[in-house]
Amino acid sequence: MDNTRVYRMAFSSVYPLYIKKVERKGHTKEEVDTVIFWLTGYNQKTLQQQIDRNTDFETFFAEAPKMNPNVSKITGLICGYRVEEIEDPVMRNVRYMDKLVDEVAKGKAMEKILRK
Repeated sequence: MDNTRVYRMAFSSVYPLYIKKVERKGHTKEEVDTVIFWLTGYNQKTLQQQIDRNTDFETFFAEAPKMNPNVSKITGLICGYRVEEIEDPVMRNVRYMDKLVDEVAKGKAMEKILRK
């Protein structure tokens, strides 16, 4: 599978879609930020810098301060693929984020989403 298109997609173009998705279901931007911070180690300031720079997904994950060591606990289907079986590291990280945002939208408890 050619993942180049996803790699080059600007995080700043997808981020508002994540927010819109959860808000339609009665959730908040803060919840989206919480799962992104947990996954990547970014904080509000460094996340905003990535958005302002129009960083692509490949760079976004390459520059992530620290991927959470519990990411391997994220399992299940997203976009028809089992996230735990995706071999490409960038695509797996994108799908991890998609999965977390989906869980926020579905109203799953934050302590379960964050795999505590």
